[in-house]
Amino acid sequence: MNDPLFGMLAALDLDDTGAPAGKDIFTGPSQWMPHGRVYGGQVLAQSLVAAVRTVPEDRIVHSLHGYFLRPGDVQLPITFTVDRIHDGRSFSTRRSQAYQSGLPILSMIASFQTVDEGLDHQVDVDGNVPPPESLPTDEEVLDGHDHVIARYWAKGRPFDMRHVQEPIYLEPDRDSSPQQAIWLRATGDLPDDPNLHRAALAYASDYPILESVLRRHSLAWATPGLKVASLDHAMWFHRFARVDEWLLYVQESPSATGGRGLSHGRFYTREGVLVASVAQEGMIRVPSPR
Repeated sequence: MNDPLFGMLAALDLDDTGAPAGKDIFTGPSQWMPHGRVYGGQVLAQSLVAAVRTVPEDRIVHSLHGYFLRPGDVQLPITFTVDRIHDGRSFSTRRSQAYQSGLPILSMIASFQTVDEGLDHQVDVDGNVPPPESLPTDEEVLDGHDHVIARYWAKGRPFDMRHVQEPIYLEPDRDSSPQQAIWLRATGDLPDDPNLHRAALAYASDYPILESVLRRHSLAWATPGLKVASLDHAMWFHRFARVDEWLLYVQESPSATGGRGLSHGRFYTREGVLVASVAQEGMIRVPSPR
């Protein structure tokens, strides 16, 4: 928590020195989390880094689809294996699996493509969004709250996150709106490696994606007895952007049923360029009223 950005970069710097010859095996650390479970965005980004290490440099990730299989333990390192499923003329496909104590905690397939020309359009961001400089930081929102989780939200993450709507950390959204928007950027400068920026974007994408479900049902993260867990995560990378510059993360929830909630998200640059799209379904269990 002393230097969250350094911690993220260290977690994404995977090690393959102990891998047997001819095997794509990597290891990485688990970052501390107040509830003792590995943050899903961390293991998702690490799995992407592992896959990137096995493709030619001219092939860029354009999509990933991951399933969270078990909660990870922050006390244990993570082992990543990569299967080289396919290498075609333009596309490569990789399967990354993350393990702790011999059991899989995440399974992901990612697709990579050479740079190519083609049709080009995007959905523009809706409405007038206030600039990030006009919005309070999480540290300002949570000032005076000394709970360990509140301290983590305020100072323990490697991204400066500023909600356009009122944050729902402690209090619910009384409007029951299934939409929200958040400005975010890394808390410091990142190296120029484009793959690192894409992995960091995947890392950040998991933080607030299910908040639109909670907003729709007037729930806050601090709701007693609330249990939320990511089930799967899909991401499509459209255009490159640096994550140490402001990005607008627009989210909405089209459906919730059966103890699961679905959220969609889109990342835009400050200039309105659509960078990436996200979809996630999560388990959301609400305590029954007495």
